[in-house]
Amino acid sequence: MTRRPAVFLDRDGTIIEDTGYLADPGGVRLLPRAAPAIARLNDAGMPVIVVTNQSGIARGLLDEADYAATARRLEELLAAAGARLDGQYHCPHHPDFTGPCECRKPGALLYQRAATEHAIDLANSWWIGDRPNDVVAAERFRGRGLLIDRAAAERGSTSDTSRFPVVRDLEAAAGIILV
Repeated sequence: MTRRPAVFLDRDGTIIEDTGYLADPGGVRLLPRAAPAIARLNDAGMPVIVVTNQSGIARGLLDEADYAATARRLEELLAAAGARLDGQYHCPHHPDFTGPCECRKPGALLYQRAATEHAIDLANSWWIGDRPNDVVAAERFRGRGLLIDRAAAERGSTSDTSRFPVVRDLEAAAGIILV
């Protein structure tokens, strides 16, 4: 099977509003321009995969059923806007509550699982998120990362890690990827 590049997205603060520990699917709100950006990536034939840390599960603030309901709601909202996700992966752990794990970003496990299940070429893939931990895995796999930071992008500055270009939102990231 031929492997192809993918786009790995963080969820909260990248696709949807970051409201903290989201247990209620009614609280899922797409960020402006996120759905059209994902649709553009879909139209270009790039798999779009969400990888998200959901430590609220380890903290007892939500459970797996709550997470699954918010994941379904995200897919519904995207579908209504003509976009889709090819996969969603989450880490329910937090080192202070459950001990260390291999799936918590920036760990490799969830990306490797997605690569196996979706025939992804990690070295030619993209990582996009609003925090450095969302994109540093790009370095591990020799891929490329883009950090979403609207305020920094408007100032014309680089990311706080100086390793990743900064973009204002997911639409700007899609524009770079699809050049």
